[in-house]
Amino acid sequence: MNKLDLLKKLLPGFLPLIVFIIVDNFLGTEIGIVFAISFGLIELIFIYIKERRFDKFILGDTLLLVIMGGISILLENDIFFKIKPAIIELIFCSLIGFSVFSGKNLMLKMSQRYMKGVEMNEAVVNQFNKSLKILFWLFSGHVVLIIYAAFYMSTEAWGFISSVLFYLLFGVYMLYEFLRNKLKMNRLKNEEWFPIVDEKGKVTGKAPRSVCHSGTMLLHPVVHVHVLNHQGNLFLQKRSMNKDTQPGKWDTAVGGHISFGEDIETALRREIEEEVGLKDINCQFITTYIHQSKVERELVYLFYTFDHQGININHNEIDEGKFWTWEEIKKAKGKNILTPNLEFELENYGKLLLSKIK
Repeated sequence: MNKLDLLKKLLPGFLPLIVFIIVDNFLGTEIGIVFAISFGLIELIFIYIKERRFDKFILGDTLLLVIMGGISILLENDIFFKIKPAIIELIFCSLIGFSVFSGKNLMLKMSQRYMKGVEMNEAVVNQFNKSLKILFWLFSGHVVLIIYAAFYMSTEAWGFISSVLFYLLFGVYMLYEFLRNKLKMNRLKNEEWFPIVDEKGKVTGKAPRSVCHSGTMLLHPVVHVHVLNHQGNLFLQKRSMNKDTQPGKWDTAVGGHISFGEDIETALRREIEEEVGLKDINCQFITTYIHQSKVERELVYLFYTFDHQGININHNEIDEGKFWTWEEIKKAKGKNILTPNLEFELENYGKLLLSKIK
């Protein structure tokens, strides 16, 4: 359920309260309660005729209005009626608070029921939880204001705080979210976008590079190519100091992201040409695996090739490149010289690469 849907669901339930405030100013509390309850019942009947369902929010709000109004009349004290909006909002606040702080996100499950078929990746869920936290503190503050107004302020001031202010606060927050997202999208529109995939490589969404490399752990695909010569030496690249991950370390000969809308073959050939200047080479597929670092999570498509004639490294992408013997690589392991990703590949697939030497 998004914020606009939530507002649409809340508004009808608060209308009886608004009716009470208006009538109470002119005709008194008892008549105001009668008008408000009647209005709530009319709302229920109208929605049932139109949609063949009872709106649970309006029903609950009207029943609470009956109870609080009845107590108010019997005790000749309208304070019970005045704290009704605070009770309703406190129930809603408790639901949000439980979702945010307990680890059992009921609001997320509710949203997923309303948006069947829409996949929510980790970044979306994180943003959803951040929004819930803001709403929790916003509504908690509003509940305190309602209770204060009920005891210490005029009926008119209480009426404004308990109804109009709620929508003003909610509207300001929605405007803030809209502008924030608009500015964010303007910043990201010129960034490279990656496909977000599941563990089998199926595309489930997309995200900009900065988001994928910010610790969100959104799984995105990359290609790695090991380049060998017939003596069995392995060509490694030294990553540019401008790279946002593992700068200055020695890495797989070719490695790069698959862009959104790009297939694996196209990305493979593009990265090989961009980084080491090789064209039309014969690459053999080895395997896929998932690599996770402190800042990202990648689905790696791993290849190898013996086509190395004419290597011409791109110094905009790579500081330098050279062939390493396996003995040199062995000595460099564990000394913060090689990338963790390269060490993982050599540990798990090094023997396989050696077996391919012709």
